[in-house]
Amino acid sequence: MSVPMEAVSMLSAPPRQVVQAGAPVAGRYAGWIDHINWQGLAGEYRRSAVWRKVHHKRWQYVAIATEQCFIGLAIVDVGWTNTAFAYLFDRQSKQLIGQFSQDGIPGLTAKVSNRPGAGTLSWFKHTRGAMRFEHRGGARYQLSLWTKSGFQIDAEISLHDSAAPLLAIGPITQGGCAHATQKTSALKVNGVAQAGGQRFVLDAGVASLDYSNGLLARETQWRWASAHAPDIGFNLQQGYFGNHENVLWLDGQLIPLGRAEFEFDPRYPMMPWQVRTDDGLLDLVFEPEGARQESKNLMIAASYYIQPIGTFSGIVKAHPDAPGRQVNQLVGVTEDHLSRW
Repeated sequence: MSVPMEAVSMLSAPPRQVVQAGAPVAGRYAGWIDHINWQGLAGEYRRSAVWRKVHHKRWQYVAIATEQCFIGLAIVDVGWTNTAFAYLFDRQSKQLIGQFSQDGIPGLTAKVSNRPGAGTLSWFKHTRGAMRFEHRGGARYQLSLWTKSGFQIDAEISLHDSAAPLLAIGPITQGGCAHATQKTSALKVNGVAQAGGQRFVLDAGVASLDYSNGLLARETQWRWASAHAPDIGFNLQQGYFGNHENVLWLDGQLIPLGRAEFEFDPRYPMMPWQVRTDDGLLDLVFEPEGARQESKNLMIAASYYIQPIGTFSGIVKAHPDAPGRQVNQLVGVTEDHLSRW
């Protein structure tokens, strides 16, 4: 099934850079940006070099979903330190059977590239584990994970025949400055993962990439939902970045969405979540199967994070007058996250 072109709210091509005339080029775009550089910010966006160093946050997140498992991993550079995590959730046993989480040493154990796509190279190295995400030329990316516990991933991710990615750029009103994020929907993946004495073939699954780079507030909070299949995918955020990254991929077309609304009980995050947008284009129920969660208190910094894994069901639309498109058990995640960094 295809969506008529005239029924889709098309996004324009990305700007060449995230800053023009001293301000972030705010908007939602369809396509890749070459690199992200905030040095041209001026006027109300001007900050000292020390402030930028402390508040500059970059992360590369990768998700892989199959019928058997869900994998999530990230390399994070928060300016004054860095960290990485990875997990493998076995969807048959409903258990996390592979887990890795490690804080690093500033400037030594991690690098997150300023290039979201072509030419990207992000890595984390520690005696307990190592992670690497690298552009290998053309439409190919290589993902690898090694941990001392035996949790391993070796996969190739391809952009070939994929839908256009989202590029979102905008100001941060909550004591911050500016932010940009580049996100894909379902990508082809080939490879294997090993965890808990089991071997998982990833070839029938889909991958999604989430690259973020910005100058963020000391305290940053968000709720997030993301799920992807070849014909339907979406990304939603409620929090520090407003509506900028709320989009629907439907039959290869990228459609902007309105304000995201999350209804759930934070005390019982494994109960169903209601996720919708105020424009009526998305209305889904999320049923958690399990979760990865972590809380840290490092005195000068702290974080609370829970990422339930499960399935979304409900209705999406290409535009308000379009018939509803049924979504049935689309595999993905929600997230409730608070960082003081």
